[in-house]
Amino acid sequence: MTASKSSRARNARIGAQASAVRNSAKGAGGSATAVKTGNGTGNGTATNRGGVGRNAGANRNGTATRDRGGRDQARSAPARNGAGERGARTKLVPDAAALPGPAVWLQIVTFVLALAGLGVSIYLTIAHFTESALLGCSESGLVNCTKVTTSPQSYVFGIPVAVLGLAFYLFAVAIMSPWAWQSARREVHLLRIASLVVGVGFVLYLIYAELFIIGSICLYCTSIHAITFALFVLAMIAAAAWGLKPGAPWRPRRVTPSD
Repeated sequence: MTASKSSRARNARIGAQASAVRNSAKGAGGSATAVKTGNGTGNGTATNRGGVGRNAGANRNGTATRDRGGRDQARSAPARNGAGERGARTKLVPDAAALPGPAVWLQIVTFVLALAGLGVSIYLTIAHFTESALLGCSESGLVNCTKVTTSPQSYVFGIPVAVLGLAFYLFAVAIMSPWAWQSARREVHLLRIASLVVGVGFVLYLIYAELFIIGSICLYCTSIHAITFALFVLAMIAAAAWGLKPGAPWRPRRVTPSD
């Protein structure tokens, strides 16, 4: 009986110890689980936080990249515009559309007229010094070239009028040339107008002398007078319409679209 009780007591103690051990193990497992769970949560939180930080950094970097890209694009825009303008400057266009100034037709007409006046002046000068009759000119009546070219009024300050006309038209050919019209110097255009004013004044004197002093006219002299008046009118039109500016060169020029 006593042995049975001792055995049962021993078994009970062993069972209590085993239960305590199991309970302890369970408690340890729960703690480990809790620790693991806590660690997982902490790691997850840290991971999330790290992810947010990385995302924020990426966002900041992306924003900075975009901002820098925008600024780079803004900086490169003038360069591209400048490149476009340089490209436009390489475009060849007629100079008449590129620069202000008299039209090309006016330059050509005035140059041709000056050449015609020079030709007549050369012929009159040769006829004066050779004392030869002028071709196709009448010797009687109102039209009498010989009477005009041999009159006292055919000299001014001791210089033959034919020589003065030759000197004037030598200068006129130069000043009426397209290169003179295209000159960038304002003095050239002022000199053109001044010379024509003097030329027209001298022509008016010669017309007066022919009609009221000599009583005859010379067809060659009249042609010179008409050319001088035409050049004067065209020069005044050019000055009024385009001003005293360089004209349009004949050769192409590299320009921008706004010119």
